[in-house]
Amino acid sequence: MRMFGFECLLMIITIIVCTLVVSGKGEVYIVTVEGEPIISYEGGIDGFLATSVESDESIDTTSELVTSYGRHLEKKHDMLLGMVFEQGTYTKLYSYRHLINGFSVHISPEQAETLRRTPGVKSVQRDWKVRRLTTHTPQFLGLPTGVWPTGGGFDRAGEDIVIGLIDSGIYPHHPSFATHNTEPYGPAPKYRGKCEVDPDTKRSYCNGKIVGAQHFAHAAIAVGAFNPSIDFASPLDGDGHGSHTASIAAGNNGIPVRMHGHEFGKASGMAPRARIAVYKALYRLFGGFVADVVAAIDQAVYDGVDILSLSIGPNGPPAATKSTFLNPFDATLLGAVKAGVFVAQAAGNGGPFPKTLLSYSPWIASVAAAIDDRRYKNHLILGNGKILAGIGLSPSTHLNEIYTLVAANDVLLDSSVMRYKPTDCQRPELLNKNLIKGNILLCGYSFNFVAHTASIKKVSETAKALGAVGFVICVENVSSGKIFDPVPVGLPGILITDVRNSKELVDYYKITTPRDWTGRVKSFKGTGKIGDGLMPILHKSAPQVALFSARGPNTKDYSFQEADLLKPDILAPGSLIWAAWCPNGTDEPNYVGEGFAMISGTSMAAPHIAGIAALIKQKHPHWSPAAIKSALMTTATTLDRAGNPLLAQQTSETEAMKFVKGTPFDYGSGHVDPTAALNPGLIFDAGYEDYLGFLCTTSSIDVHEIRSYTHRPCNNTMGKPSNLNTPSITISHLVGTQTVTRTVTNVAEEEETYAITARMDPAIAIEVNPPAMTIKAGASRKFTVTLTVRSIIGTYSFGQVLMKGSRGHKVRIPVVVNGYPR
Repeated sequence: MRMFGFECLLMIITIIVCTLVVSGKGEVYIVTVEGEPIISYEGGIDGFLATSVESDESIDTTSELVTSYGRHLEKKHDMLLGMVFEQGTYTKLYSYRHLINGFSVHISPEQAETLRRTPGVKSVQRDWKVRRLTTHTPQFLGLPTGVWPTGGGFDRAGEDIVIGLIDSGIYPHHPSFATHNTEPYGPAPKYRGKCEVDPDTKRSYCNGKIVGAQHFAHAAIAVGAFNPSIDFASPLDGDGHGSHTASIAAGNNGIPVRMHGHEFGKASGMAPRARIAVYKALYRLFGGFVADVVAAIDQAVYDGVDILSLSIGPNGPPAATKSTFLNPFDATLLGAVKAGVFVAQAAGNGGPFPKTLLSYSPWIASVAAAIDDRRYKNHLILGNGKILAGIGLSPSTHLNEIYTLVAANDVLLDSSVMRYKPTDCQRPELLNKNLIKGNILLCGYSFNFVAHTASIKKVSETAKALGAVGFVICVENVSSGKIFDPVPVGLPGILITDVRNSKELVDYYKITTPRDWTGRVKSFKGTGKIGDGLMPILHKSAPQVALFSARGPNTKDYSFQEADLLKPDILAPGSLIWAAWCPNGTDEPNYVGEGFAMISGTSMAAPHIAGIAALIKQKHPHWSPAAIKSALMTTATTLDRAGNPLLAQQTSETEAMKFVKGTPFDYGSGHVDPTAALNPGLIFDAGYEDYLGFLCTTSSIDVHEIRSYTHRPCNNTMGKPSNLNTPSITISHLVGTQTVTRTVTNVAEEEETYAITARMDPAIAIEVNPPAMTIKAGASRKFTVTLTVRSIIGTYSFGQVLMKGSRGHKVRIPVVVNGYPR
């Protein structure tokens, strides 16, 4: 019988390590230690039977074996710290027991060095930060007609599936999460999470729709970042982001989105009957810390969530890790996938530049952001007849009337207030109400808007307070890649985003505004009127890859060497998404005090995929996370609504935005098609051992590092990482010829014959074998793809393998290759 590593090592520690009392600034460190976590412990310690699960099998949280072994691990963590450090010189924050074996601790850098040298300790990493990375999208994605009916209608779509959201909490009183107008929820069959109680009202945050609500802030508190007066020591959403993502994934169907007296449609989550489990680990001002996020993930999986939605990503690489795939965060998610939990993560908002992804690993579904078919536009008509385009989610001025234009810097009450930047129109007390009343107020767009110290909402409030009939904001300078989103306001208003249009407006105003010799205005002669911007225009050119969406190629280490793995995986709506907000949310200054917000980001795309994955899980409860991801990817489309290739927003040399033909580095396998994903025909399945093989064959990863996180010896039978059974093929450095292997499984109910074809850019030759195969229901078959360098062009070549089934199924996987000379 083998001994647990600590049993003998702790005796050594007492001899070789002096009790340490150190001074200096404390930091949070994530420490992994010898011994398997619950998910992979196969027995061998006296008194503790095996608790490991097979790939894609959930942890049995009711088992006494699990709870007793978990207590055993936590006791070992405490013993280790107690033997190395004097009591009172450290603070243990969390014990990680379920997915990785370790703990987080607040200690000095000197103490961290001591831990690194301590027998039984495998890794010590300083904690690092993470950051935050809908009315129309259900219809755009075809859910009401194509998907919800298969699950019993919207009032059954996602039934009994639990989506865990690692985010900024939730506003439980929002109608998107209410239960008074829905059929009563019974208990969630497999979920064991708990609900914290509101410290003020003593009421639970759960209501049947919300089945779990917990917050994690020990690391944030330890480093002094947490402010309980604004961050809330509870699951209550402190900035709106968590409520927004939760309602996209699983908000109630048919919730009216009303703002400023106008209804912008009815909101719905992707899986409106799914349950929501909240794990708050993000906070208003500073984002979050990996130590808290890992604790949240560890708890969520133990509690029994089916799906995890992560609209977060690291601020930068962890200091001590070489590989993007192996760190406490990604290793914890690997454990989650082993436990059968599907993980959707936002790809990041660093686009349109290459290698900006913040989601790297093959076990995660990395989600890019698309613009859907809805656009909001508006216009300003000048007195000279010129029509200037802009954006403004507002009503029009009276149709048959024109109004005088008055610029803010010409109606100052005191010229000495220029230090307050009065042209921002943020402070009505600085401006002359008598000159503004009944007119259109002209304001300037300064850096304060970019820094979020000024907002369009505040301009509207200023204009209304001064009696203006409307307002115009002129953008006279714009940085490369700046995106302007329309903001709903109750007063007629417009933002002129094109610098050329702003110049035209300024020139018109100058010509029509006579001044005396001191420069003071004698009279305001310029006029104009504002159009109606409330109605969206639907475009057939959708979807398109949003400018901000992070791009590949994927990287395998923090020197940015490219990986043999395609990222992002899939594209989903992430631009101008209407969803729930909380009244105290300040993440977006334009929506302070509002119940809904329309915002953009891959943060919005990830919960779309999480919700759609819940619908697939509902129909196919025994599918693995890899099978769900495969179904999403192989059925995705690379064409827009007009049947043209997907376009991606990109910046041009002149800093203006342009559209280019998209590639898999922009959209992965393509834009999600939920209806097709429910019935993919074939899947590319993979499990824990496959992911381990991928890590072991990736050349830049140290085998000892792999073992420290997976507790398994390396197996190199996969040969190359490009042989991982993913629904994509990527070779970042092809010399000569290489053959990759894939295995498909028929998940349809009948036998089907598939014809297999492939095409590739001219620089790379591609050949598939066999060209056709018949697969019985439930059976699996292998095929190979041989790739050969024809010519060296110095850039990636793109292609696809297409499998057409005799019963109508179509399976497509992207192929991405960079050829090099011998």
